[in-house]
Amino acid sequence: MDAFNLLIAFASTFGASLLLVMTRRWHGRFSLDSNHGIQKLHTQPTPRIGGVSVLLGLLAAYGVATEGVQLLLAPMLAAAIPAFSLGLLEDLTKKIGVMSRLIATMLSGVLAWQFTGVAMQNTGVPPIDWLLGFLPMAVVFTAFAVGGVANAVNIIDGFNGLAAGTVAIMAGAMGMIALHVQDPNLASVCFLVAAIALGFGVINWPLGKLFLGDGGAYLLGFLVAWLAVLLPMRHPNLNALATMMVCAYPVLEVGFSVRRRMRRIGHHPGQADRAHLHHFIHRRLVRPAFPRLRGTLQNGLTSLPCWAIAALPATWGVLFAQHTPMLLLGLGLAVFGYAAVYARLTQFGWCFQALTLKSKVPLTSIETHT
Repeated sequence: MDAFNLLIAFASTFGASLLLVMTRRWHGRFSLDSNHGIQKLHTQPTPRIGGVSVLLGLLAAYGVATEGVQLLLAPMLAAAIPAFSLGLLEDLTKKIGVMSRLIATMLSGVLAWQFTGVAMQNTGVPPIDWLLGFLPMAVVFTAFAVGGVANAVNIIDGFNGLAAGTVAIMAGAMGMIALHVQDPNLASVCFLVAAIALGFGVINWPLGKLFLGDGGAYLLGFLVAWLAVLLPMRHPNLNALATMMVCAYPVLEVGFSVRRRMRRIGHHPGQADRAHLHHFIHRRLVRPAFPRLRGTLQNGLTSLPCWAIAALPATWGVLFAQHTPMLLLGLGLAVFGYAAVYARLTQFGWCFQALTLKSKVPLTSIETHT
């Protein structure tokens, strides 16, 4: 991978992000995200159209990339249009429903298959692979997986730098796996996505001068999701569990969130709340540890332990990308570890205790306490 291309990707995204911040008085009427709402933790209205700078960074990266990299990037950029467009429209109008955005991200997955002919048919689990031998089933599974990961990235986009840093970790990890299986073009795409996420992240972290918004989160989420599909499909010797491990943190977040919301009366899986793991890390760890630090910096510091949580399973996926038993063990440890940490932060006991004891603090009261 040419370091110059990575620099262009990083610098273009950084420059576009900086420009959006400097011109907020011109577009703020449409782009500012208010600081009112159940998941709002920033203290002043902030532009939430960082997805525009991410897109401009991608276009700049495409312009200087080699032909082999362009052949991989072009269908990804085209397929990302529905996910990015509906997300950006929500950022500007605040009127696009959760289901519409989910369908848009799944449509991007279908388009990616249409443009490339690639669908997830090798999960490493024989019964599932048998079902995925039927192409329509494989396309539906791929669309669901891509939509799920894209929405997972949007879910973790709650603190300064959290989503951008996590995307950089995941994309970088998949780039390392691609290098290991001698696929330099795909590795270059992975590292370009990581560089773009970091270019935005410099503006977003730690002070939160610009937000990804739904457009940026869905765009980066789709790119990571499609790379997670493409890598094992281009290299059948790789187990798809490897890329699942790389994406474990946001996937577990959305899985546990859906389970939590479905178990609570009066809630549905798409309803926003302040009961994600990153919210409790902020509330239980960061604020007590740094009580005199202003809120913006507490916000940014919350991302540090979350990045570590993202990096652990991603590193496991890189180290054991071709070792199925170890990947299964790692996946089990990731699920148990997430449950244990979540239980400790919310119920002041580890997960095996939380299974038998009622919560000491109702989640409803936790969510409304800031």
